[in-house]
Amino acid sequence: MPLTNKSVSTVPLTKEQVFAAAECGELFAGCLVSGLSGERATIATLSPYDGKTIGKIEAGNEQVVNAAATAARTSFESGEWSALPLGERKAILQRWVALMTEHSEELAALDCVDAGKPISECLNTDIPETIHTFAWYTEAIDKVFGRIAPTDSDTLGLIVKEPIGVVGAVLPWNFPAQMFAWKVAPALAAGNAVIVKPAEQTSLSAYRMVQLAHEAGVPEGTLSLVTGLGEAVGQPLGLHPDVDVVSFTGSTEVGRLFLQYSAQSNLKEIVLECGGKSPQIIFPDVYSLDEIVDDVLNAAFWNMSENCSCGSRLLVHTSIKDALVEKLKAGLDNWKLGDPQDPQVSIGPMIEPAHFEKVRGYLARTKAEGATLVHGGGTPDIGAGLFVEPTIFDNVTPEMALFQEEVFGPILAVTTFDSEEEAVRLANDGQYGLAASLYTADIRRAHRVSRQLKAGTVSVNCFSEGSIATPFGGYKQSGFGGRDNGLEAFDQYLQTKTIWLQN
Repeated sequence: MPLTNKSVSTVPLTKEQVFAAAECGELFAGCLVSGLSGERATIATLSPYDGKTIGKIEAGNEQVVNAAATAARTSFESGEWSALPLGERKAILQRWVALMTEHSEELAALDCVDAGKPISECLNTDIPETIHTFAWYTEAIDKVFGRIAPTDSDTLGLIVKEPIGVVGAVLPWNFPAQMFAWKVAPALAAGNAVIVKPAEQTSLSAYRMVQLAHEAGVPEGTLSLVTGLGEAVGQPLGLHPDVDVVSFTGSTEVGRLFLQYSAQSNLKEIVLECGGKSPQIIFPDVYSLDEIVDDVLNAAFWNMSENCSCGSRLLVHTSIKDALVEKLKAGLDNWKLGDPQDPQVSIGPMIEPAHFEKVRGYLARTKAEGATLVHGGGTPDIGAGLFVEPTIFDNVTPEMALFQEEVFGPILAVTTFDSEEEAVRLANDGQYGLAASLYTADIRRAHRVSRQLKAGTVSVNCFSEGSIATPFGGYKQSGFGGRDNGLEAFDQYLQTKTIWLQN
């Protein structure tokens, strides 16, 4: 169990056991690298809720990354995973899925205490979706086909897919287990060796899942974990010549750094899923305002709005704006702030003090820029004081920071429009293009506007990122280089080879 760096237990922990271990500061995540030994410095990992030390993580460094890259390259070239018969690879991943299912409550509790995520979300959404992602890609292993090119009768052109080699997966802190699955599942299923770098704030569930992978039979060299700070571990991973691709989810600022690391090293492929400032467009012909309130609120405030597809810009027709805002304010009465271990809590704390201060800064700035505060705006003294109330600002204009910049906190900007053309223009006004939602009873309008929105995922009459079967990624500065989810996710972890045969 993830309580010390000396103990590994196959017995699943209950959420109460994880919460108790966190209270005693006993949780642990460290580097899991084949052949790596010796003691390393550690970093305290803190509860976002009350600021207490819940455990520690190992502070990896360039030497740890070098060891992981060597192990991964050796494993890949040996064929112990990349050349394993597909049925055997599938059977190992199926065992891993079974182990994660047995440990699902433990994994949910780890994400709860580590990221400050409400336990109900972890138990009912994050971990089930994590396990489903692995199960889906496990079943997809033997369902990705090559092609035969149209050729003359005396030639045969085979277009085949091969694993790319060594994959670096750099994860964000907002969905620790789920983002682990989005990257590791397709990369491993495709036959690659993978080095995972979790966010230093949220390494606990990744550590446990890698332990379970090794228990299931994934070779240690094939799947490594390197923990630590971004500049100490993420940078050398991005610069390492034995890493063939880095798949990164996080801020646009750090995404730019990985492009630099690629240019400075071996021109490794870089897959970026970065920021977002997603619009929700509410047309006046919407079926019913009452029916859309929950979707609009979930888009805006789910996961404390620490979500790259967060629908943080509400573009609503002038004629229905006042009525909709009143219904949203009433709907927020059901969103409880507090201890994320409480099953009734919907809103937990911001991840850390620096992020809290960033989000709080937008409250004062938006008021100063002239928007109208219509709900929330407070920072209640709960726990360690990192809470921000779900907040709604009206009369937000495109020139304001709240309209253009990703806050990653529970602040919704309301802007009105008078025509469909204006709504589309406002929705596309910005540097990001990850997701968008629109609400209308007119199917022709739904189709027309969906095609005009510059976003990787467009939801109609709902808020959704799609499913594991649909690709997820963005336009513009929200990212490029590949897609998470769907069979398309395999593409970023596969090479395309042409084999030309002549009779």
